[in-house]
Amino acid sequence: MERLKAFGRLMPRLVVAVGAGVLLGYSFEPHDHPWFIVVAIPLFLAVLNGVSVKAGILLGAGFGIAYYAVLVPWLSIIGGDAAIALAILEGLFYAVFGAFASQALKHRLWMLWIPCMWVATEYATASVPFGGFPWGRLAWAFSDSPMGKLASLVGIPGLSFAIALLGVLAYAVLRRKSAFGQRAIALVAGVAIVGGSALISLDKDGDGKTVTAAMVQGNVPGKGLEFLGRARTVTRNHLNATLDLQKRVAAGSEVRPQIVIWPENSTDIDPYKDAETRADIEQAVKAVGVPILVGAVLEGPGENERQTTGIVWDPVTGPGQVYAKRHPVPFGEYIPFREQLLPYIKRLEMVGRQTAPGKVPGVLKIGDVTYGDVICFEVAYDDVVADVMKGGAQVLVVQTNNATYGGTGQPEQQFAITRMRAIETGRTVLIASTSGISGVVRPDGSVEHKSDQFVPDVYVAQVPVRDSKTLATTLGGWPQWTLTGLGIMGAVLALLARRRTRSADPGTPPAATPSREKVPV
Repeated sequence: MERLKAFGRLMPRLVVAVGAGVLLGYSFEPHDHPWFIVVAIPLFLAVLNGVSVKAGILLGAGFGIAYYAVLVPWLSIIGGDAAIALAILEGLFYAVFGAFASQALKHRLWMLWIPCMWVATEYATASVPFGGFPWGRLAWAFSDSPMGKLASLVGIPGLSFAIALLGVLAYAVLRRKSAFGQRAIALVAGVAIVGGSALISLDKDGDGKTVTAAMVQGNVPGKGLEFLGRARTVTRNHLNATLDLQKRVAAGSEVRPQIVIWPENSTDIDPYKDAETRADIEQAVKAVGVPILVGAVLEGPGENERQTTGIVWDPVTGPGQVYAKRHPVPFGEYIPFREQLLPYIKRLEMVGRQTAPGKVPGVLKIGDVTYGDVICFEVAYDDVVADVMKGGAQVLVVQTNNATYGGTGQPEQQFAITRMRAIETGRTVLIASTSGISGVVRPDGSVEHKSDQFVPDVYVAQVPVRDSKTLATTLGGWPQWTLTGLGIMGAVLALLARRRTRSADPGTPPAATPSREKVPV
């Protein structure tokens, strides 16, 4: 009975936590209200303040599940149960955050520990299970904001820290028991973060060299899952779009590119083994007379396996360098525990053969330019982008296929992530999608071209070739590791302080020390 009463007392807080999670989800594309974050985080901290660890778990779970339910509803294209499962899974990470944050709020350094713990939570979601799902990082919401420029200095983890810190500072200003001095310091610090970000200047120029590239969006014959099984039509669409490009070049109405980029899955049939597909690619590459980076699905390397690749196809020497996608999507491109799950979940048979991950970064030397190729969701993974930068990438390429999720908001979210990668690395990003969004993002994150969805689109751009590094790429993983380490330290100190408080008066029952703020569950 007492537990039911405690849960009833907690319900108003849970409602606010869920509302804060919804508000946070609306900060991201396609809703695009990034400053909602500075409201959502204070609300979440307010409901965590003064509660027990168990209550923090429940409140954190409610917050996290609501957050991801709003952020990734596009997964319901695969199945409503898949969207629910993902929201619950990611919500569990915020349940852990809620447990620790509820105790860290009692520590005198809480304004440091809380944003560090947020970064640690994002690191966990981006790492496990099955390689993680880094889609919910705060930094992705700020591609259109001056504050996003911070990513060029401290990377994506550092930007997430700064955004979480803003939320913490807003809470420090608003909470009733904050002293005047604490409020003043928090207000000044918040203004300094926002104002200082606006003063950062990002360079859009190259190192004296440019390259002319063409992004081909051939379009697909259907939406959602409808396009599956029409691989030859998709390849033929990209062939025809490339032939049209060459006609414009020959007529003098378009500049001749030095490279043409086809998207991920521009052919789902292995061109090494299928003569018709190979002939289509050969026709396209010989027509334009320059290399085409072809997005192709190859058979192998093992039995009942495939690989999603980018192949450099030269008009003279034919297929050459191959990059195989290193982060295939679980339950989309491969099935974990395949033998155990397939007998019970027949829908997983749609995945087909297992996609085997590649082993090496997508560093491709084409002509005298080094490209860093990442494929689709890989753009959200720090290690994939960092590795091509370490390999000397002067221009970034994203080959993607968002046809399954067209019109759901997912392509807009991925495009925003791509813009943040341009800012972080100081590189132009060339995006080729089967059905959209394709485009060109300049090194400062501004958009030169952004295609519509489910229409053919061919865009030719002259973009800077850069060798210089941003501070973020020089620092590499250090901001992530440092902030995560501090977050873990804050969690440990908070729990130790809790244990000391409990052991100080072990004989006093909870009912004898009531608190208006504490809600034990």
